[in-house]
Amino acid sequence: MEKKQFELVDNILSAEDFIRLKLATGFIERPVHQVELALKNGLFNVSAICDGKVVGMGRLVGDGAMYWYLQEIIVHPEYQGKGIGKSIVNRLLEHIKRTALSETIIDVGLTAVKGKEPFYEKLGFSMTSTGMRQFLEIS
Repeated sequence: MEKKQFELVDNILSAEDFIRLKLATGFIERPVHQVELALKNGLFNVSAICDGKVVGMGRLVGDGAMYWYLQEIIVHPEYQGKGIGKSIVNRLLEHIKRTALSETIIDVGLTAVKGKEPFYEKLGFSMTSTGMRQFLEIS
């Protein structure tokens, strides 16, 4: 079977795609106006596109200086296991490294769905009492 190709596109995530992906992975439905405001107030988002449709997403929220949080790292179940989630997390971390203040140490956090901790550990995150964390030195 041929591996489907995907591309990552920054800051195009729509409220409708957000809601569709959340529902496809068992999360609660949110009102469109709430999601629109959340997307507007976020720091950055990335969408994974395959065959012209959004099949994965990830967002950055936080203060954009000391604290950054990976939020809603979601890949549609039909597209999981193809490297999309890893690519999304790496794109979010690249954005942080590119835009954070130089000569600082920043705290990148996330809350992993139970059972997904090993996925994030492979990407440099560690379990703490308050979730998963990675400290990055920005040069």
